[in-house]
Amino acid sequence: MLVVAVGCTLVLAVTGWSRQEGTTGGQESSRSVAGPTAVQRATGSPLTLMQMNLCLSGLAGCYGRAAYPAVVREAVDRIRDTQPDAVTFNEACRRDAAWIARRTGLHLRFARVIYHGAPLPCIQPDGRGLFGDAVLTRAPVDASANRAFEAQAGFEERRWLCVTTRLDVGVCTAHLSTRRTTAGAAANDAQCAELAALLARHAATRAVTFGGDGNRRRSCAPEGFWTRTDRSGYQAVGIQHVYGSGATLRWPSVEVLPASHSDHDVLVVRARLVSR
Repeated sequence: MLVVAVGCTLVLAVTGWSRQEGTTGGQESSRSVAGPTAVQRATGSPLTLMQMNLCLSGLAGCYGRAAYPAVVREAVDRIRDTQPDAVTFNEACRRDAAWIARRTGLHLRFARVIYHGAPLPCIQPDGRGLFGDAVLTRAPVDASANRAFEAQAGFEERRWLCVTTRLDVGVCTAHLSTRRTTAGAAANDAQCAELAALLARHAATRAVTFGGDGNRRRSCAPEGFWTRTDRSGYQAVGIQHVYGSGATLRWPSVEVLPASHSDHDVLVVRARLVSR
């Protein structure tokens, strides 16, 4: 009887149900599903991605809230507290991103964004480098690439940035066009389709994760990817996205952390990196 009781206790300890929300393969879903057992969660290695929109240009209406340099110090604190494997930044400045990378021990790749036909130096104060997007990774970077999306609208160029680390994991980011106008919505949809094709190509050879400001609530993830968003946050909810290749990154969980010095909260997703 004692053996049976202990066995039942062990079974109850490693089984259960968890609520997972988000999207899979670009389709919205929010349902209760059978969660991974404790044994399953122990397989593979943990991978955590943090997505932040920092509003650092000095031009945007949100910049007053940034209270520079409080916004970059808050980013450093969040990274040190969470210890992510990768961080994706939108609306960043090159030298600010480099300062954050040095203080957190991460490796940086940066992509400058064209603004009114030319690179944009960040202001208030000056000397912070060019405006753009960034990827920071704990593992050293083997390769990186960035390119403007084919579809554009407005005076701010939109582009993607992807890096491959020595762990053979791809990390990408992008900041898509806003949907405030008909032209902006059309560009956003076209960029979304181009992003999905890009991520699918990368996922054919390695694990891939994406973090970015999609300026939309519908997912841009290709088939076979999961999606998590900041829809449980308080600011501009649902438009920051994190995607992962479902064959190699499993059991994602999402946490949204408040940001005092940006108009977007901090989106953190934890998953497990497993072999194909």
